[in-house]
Amino acid sequence: MTTDRAQSPLKVVLTDLNATVVESWRSAFADTPGVEIRNASILATEVDAWVSPTNSRGRMDGGTDAAIKRHLGAGIQLRVQRAIRALHAGSLPVGSAVCVPSGAVSPRFLISAPTMQTSSQNVSETLNVALACAAAFQAVHRQNRLEPGSIRSVALVGMGAQTGRVPARVCANLMWTGYTLFNDHHFEDDDGLRATVLAQLDDIERAPVTERVRITPPARRSTPGRRS
Repeated sequence: MTTDRAQSPLKVVLTDLNATVVESWRSAFADTPGVEIRNASILATEVDAWVSPTNSRGRMDGGTDAAIKRHLGAGIQLRVQRAIRALHAGSLPVGSAVCVPSGAVSPRFLISAPTMQTSSQNVSETLNVALACAAAFQAVHRQNRLEPGSIRSVALVGMGAQTGRVPARVCANLMWTGYTLFNDHHFEDDDGLRATVLAQLDDIERAPVTERVRITPPARRSTPGRRS
């Protein structure tokens, strides 16, 4: 795990048609600079990359995935699934993400980050949203290492809030945690990311949904191999 603040700031747009999700974001991200919040479709958002919450097989058959597939064309699913086969033997774990060319001018890239293993799975009692959100931002890091400056802006929807049935406030809090984790840390591998999220936020997973309030991000610790 490393800390990297030398890059240009990433513009983050949180955009969703669900007004409850949008209001929950406004509360969770109230003191977070560099994040723009919109009540609009991601399809109308001009950024370098869209993040699509998906399933582990990359089947774009519901929710935001399906809308993006209709917008970008069927080839986008083929590219996502090809990347999943090449990098993860066909099944993308929650807490990992792939970044592929979109085939469009805007966005140039699609980041596919699973919030669930199978389509329409209820993930409301898990930390999957935080894992997926953090993984999406790690995918931005990795793409920018391959092609510096290629992703300067990224848009996300309410991850897991639709087909995953995650309550809006919980979704917003977990996404805030995923964003904050990305902002402070760069993980060398997905296993490190997952271990950190789960270790730091395990008590949140055990708490009843009604008691889940805004989450404190993981404390920065002195870790072998980390650079300041």
